[in-house]
Amino acid sequence: MAKLVTIFGGSGFLGRYIARRMAKEGWRVRVACRRPNEALFVRPYGAVGQVEPVFCNIRDDASVAAAMAGADAVVNCVGTFDKAGRNNFEAVQAEGAGRIARLAASGGVGALVHVSAIGADAASDSLYARTKAAGEAAVTAAFPGAAILRPSVMFGPQDGFFNKFAALARFGPVLPIVGDKTRFQPVYVDDVAAAAVSALLGGARGVYELGGPDVATFRELMGEMLKVVGRRRLVLNIPFWAARIKAWLLDFGSALTGRLIANRLLTVDQVKMLRHDNVVAEGARGLADLGVAATPMPAVLPDYLWRFRPSGQYDAIKASARNLKNPS
Repeated sequence: MAKLVTIFGGSGFLGRYIARRMAKEGWRVRVACRRPNEALFVRPYGAVGQVEPVFCNIRDDASVAAAMAGADAVVNCVGTFDKAGRNNFEAVQAEGAGRIARLAASGGVGALVHVSAIGADAASDSLYARTKAAGEAAVTAAFPGAAILRPSVMFGPQDGFFNKFAALARFGPVLPIVGDKTRFQPVYVDDVAAAAVSALLGGARGVYELGGPDVATFRELMGEMLKVVGRRRLVLNIPFWAARIKAWLLDFGSALTGRLIANRLLTVDQVKMLRHDNVVAEGARGLADLGVAATPMPAVLPDYLWRFRPSGQYDAIKASARNLKNPS
């Protein structure tokens, strides 16, 4: 019988790409998520019955153990940007990561890949970064042979980065950002998935930092995005002190509503993270060490950002038509 891998968060932005690649490798894939009825789109990634979504609550030992029962390998790519509620930073990124590693070890799972993030740091002023570091420490303690992947900001059709700012660029002549000089090393989501599969199948262990071929400032990335969507906007940097006040007000407003209205624009913790570069550390092992060639942004961005152009999919056709000479 084909081997089985359980992917926690397998219906998410990164998880779905890992699920597809593992199915192509001939593995049975169990996609563990909170809402399996909303993850039925993963089934066509393989043959009938090869890829199946199952319910899992990573805050519960029994639920996690059931999701990985009989698994030969486990991938954890669950993360959150929510510092409050039941599925908060601590519960998901620290305790949840440790729980998965502990139960994988006690259950005899052969290989574990844990997806963290560049910037994970126990001494950071960002709670997100601290809980990422705590999760890494818990994984290493429980499962010393685990491979830990730290990607920079990921881009791809379902991303929450370029899609977010391309959508904002449709409204008004100004595109506000925070930390215009902060450097990023965006990495294609499918390259991260390929790295995860390589680490799983190749027995990799230890930490790998994953970044794309280009390092650019936040302002430069927005300039690249605006070129792709064909819009001219003034990229306006908001000083950190002003951004912190705005983020606090947004967080406070969300709290007043009992979190019925989530703050998805800018949080205080995000402002803290934007003060620090998000690039691969010098000397760190990366994509190349896992046999993956990094994909440049220009090869991918136009494939999914076209919908934010003034005329959408017809933008290039209309531009071509404008260049036609009028008959004399």
